[in-house]
Amino acid sequence: MPDVSRDGAAAPLLPVGALVAGMVSIQCGAVLAKGLFPVVGATGVTVLRVGFSALILLAVWRPWRRSLRLRDAGAIALYGAALGCMNLLFYLSIRTLPLGPAVAIEFAGPLAVALSVSRRRVDFAWIGLAVLGLWLLLPVAGPGGLDPAGVAYALGAALAWALYIVFGQRAGRIDGGQAVSLGMLTAAIVVAPVGLAQAGTDLFAPQTLVLGFGVAILSSALPYSLEMVALRGLTRQVFGVLLSLEPAIAALAAAVVLGERLTPAQWLAVACIVAASVGITASGRRRAGAAPDP
Repeated sequence: MPDVSRDGAAAPLLPVGALVAGMVSIQCGAVLAKGLFPVVGATGVTVLRVGFSALILLAVWRPWRRSLRLRDAGAIALYGAALGCMNLLFYLSIRTLPLGPAVAIEFAGPLAVALSVSRRRVDFAWIGLAVLGLWLLLPVAGPGGLDPAGVAYALGAALAWALYIVFGQRAGRIDGGQAVSLGMLTAAIVVAPVGLAQAGTDLFAPQTLVLGFGVAILSSALPYSLEMVALRGLTRQVFGVLLSLEPAIAALAAAVVLGERLTPAQWLAVACIVAASVGITASGRRRAGAAPDP
C-alpha cells in the first residue's frame, strides 16, 4: 500500500524544484554570457541570446498559423521592444557590476509595478526596505561602491522590465504562444543592429554560435519550460515569493562560478530587496482577495 502521507508531502517538491532549477538556469546562462563578453561584447551576446530564443520559440509555436490584427501587432511590438531593451541593458550592466547586485537593482522594475497599485500602509514598509537596498548598492552609498555606468544600465533594465510587464499584460490577451514568439522576434530585430555593429563577423564564428545557443537555452528556453511546470503545481503567490529569491541565487552563482565576492553591505542590500519583493508579493496577493488558484 503506498505511503499517502509521504506522497502528499513530496508533491510540492517537483514544482518548487522546477522553479528553483529555472532560476539557477537563468543565472548560469548569465554567467556563460559574461564569459562571451570579451569575444563579441555585451551587445553581441544579447543578439545571440535573443536571436536563438526567437528561432526556438518560432519553431515551437509557429505563430504564422493564426491571423494577427493590426492592434494586436502594435501591442506585441511594444512588448517585444521592451523585452529587447531589458536584455540589452542588463547585459551592459553586468560588464562592470557583479551579477547579484545587478539582478537586485533590476528587480526595482517589477517592484515598482507592484507598488504602483499599493494602498496599504504595510506596503510603504516594503518600499522603504527596497529603497534601503538600492541605496546600499548605489555609488552614493560610500567608497567602494558599484560602477556608476553599470548601475545606470541596471536601472535602465529595471525600467524596461516594468514596461515589459505592462506591455506584456496587454499582449497576454492575445494567444500566448503567438505573443511570446512574435515578441521575442521583435526583440531580436530591436537589438540586432546594435550587436552586429559592435561584434561584426565575429558573431558568426562557429564556437561563438554554439556558446550563444547555450546562453539562449539556459537563459530562455529551459527556464521558460521549467516555469510552466512550476505554475501547474504552485499558487501564484508562492510562485512570486519563490521568484523573489532570484537576486540571491544570482549572487551565489556568481560567487561560485565567477568568484565574484560581495561586501557585507552588498549582501545586506540584496537581502533587503529580496525581502521587499517577498513582502509585496505576499501582501499584494492577500489584497487582491482572489479565490485560491486551481
